[in-house]
Amino acid sequence: MDEVLTAADVSAASASAAADPSPSLPLSTNLPFVSALLACFIAQFLKLFTNWYKEKRWDSRRLFGSGGMPSSHSATVVAVAVAIGLQEGTGGSSFALATTLASVVMYDASGIRLHAGRQAELLNQLVCELPPEHPLSNVRPLRELLGHTPLQVCAGAILGGLVSYLMRNSSSM
Repeated sequence: MDEVLTAADVSAASASAAADPSPSLPLSTNLPFVSALLACFIAQFLKLFTNWYKEKRWDSRRLFGSGGMPSSHSATVVAVAVAIGLQEGTGGSSFALATTLASVVMYDASGIRLHAGRQAELLNQLVCELPPEHPLSNVRPLRELLGHTPLQVCAGAILGGLVSYLMRNSSSM
């Protein structure tokens, strides 16, 4: 039995295809998402070792803290941008959005957040020098490790790009 398609059927089918251009895939197959999570995890894990190298002591709080070498924020956003570039090409709006986001995050990490951490360090020193009877002498210290040096940001960016590249190549084998 032959089925006849009307113009309304074709229009409805193309509208639903335009609304959802790709079939729903599990999140675990989403290269940008998986690359970002893996890059972030690796960067946070590496902070244990870079902190040990610098401070000569193990500090498990580095697994969840901000600041330090390498920048997990940079690794995450660059992993997303590179994965999108490898998967969809560099001419699309998704790549432009991811690259712009990565640039803003890395600029913020090495600029504003780095200087906010340095200000916190100075403020903590000033509070320590206050006499005990001063109302601010018992204030909890501000967090000092907020931002990243440009080297830490670059290391995170390289790590993120490398993770995406390796993920893309390992998934195509």
